[in-house]
Amino acid sequence: MKSKTKYTRFFTTLFTIILTVVSVTAQQKKDFNTLSEDFLSKIKNGEDVSTIQQELANSTLEELENALRTDEEKLAFWLNIYNGYIQIILSDAPELYNDRRDFFSREQITIAGETVSFAKIEHGIIRKSQWPLGLGLIRKWFPNKFERKLRVDTRNFRVHFALNCGAKDCPPVAIYTPENINEQFNKGTKEYLTKTSTYTAENKSVAVTSLFSWFRGDFGSKKGVKKILKANDIIPTTKDIAITYKNYDWTLDLDNWTNL
Repeated sequence: MKSKTKYTRFFTTLFTIILTVVSVTAQQKKDFNTLSEDFLSKIKNGEDVSTIQQELANSTLEELENALRTDEEKLAFWLNIYNGYIQIILSDAPELYNDRRDFFSREQITIAGETVSFAKIEHGIIRKSQWPLGLGLIRKWFPNKFERKLRVDTRNFRVHFALNCGAKDCPPVAIYTPENINEQFNKGTKEYLTKTSTYTAENKSVAVTSLFSWFRGDFGSKKGVKKILKANDIIPTTKDIAITYKNYDWTLDLDNWTNL
């Protein structure tokens, strides 16, 4: 009887210790999604974000990896960070946009102790290690640890209708949340495609954004593009539809917001 009581006490104590460890770990886990939402909200309202920037910079890779587990969490966080820093940097120094190749490839955003470029966030993390000039058809060979630990598990073509690079033809900026991101993606995709696409019934042709050409592999090439256009009521059928691509307007156009 004493032996049974002894084992009961042992397992009760062990269980208590495990619960305590789990509880402490949960409390220590940072909510980076809420932080990114606050970051973008303050930018939208013209408020100071230096404290949030410092918190993002001083966090660790392990903290970020532990907090962003699902693709929904990763995408919502990184979209908010990318779109927010576009607003901050180009509002302060719009002349940087004169050399866009340098601007996007320059390491200028400090997250978790590492200074990264917009290209790293977009092509490495959000698009799962795609070579920037690979049309969505060629993976990067040797992504670094930061990228491997934080990138999404699955590419999602709808990010192209959520990333705002500062240009007039970019999608507007929304504040993304993990809980609602799929609905937000669907709504944002439909609104952007409706705005930028022109279907001509007489010759069954559709003129669309150049994003479909630049990242064709993300969309499943022309066959995939037609399916996306049909699903969003841009074209009535996928059969015998001719696709052309519109010129992209790179005129700097900041403070372009939307609610999704």
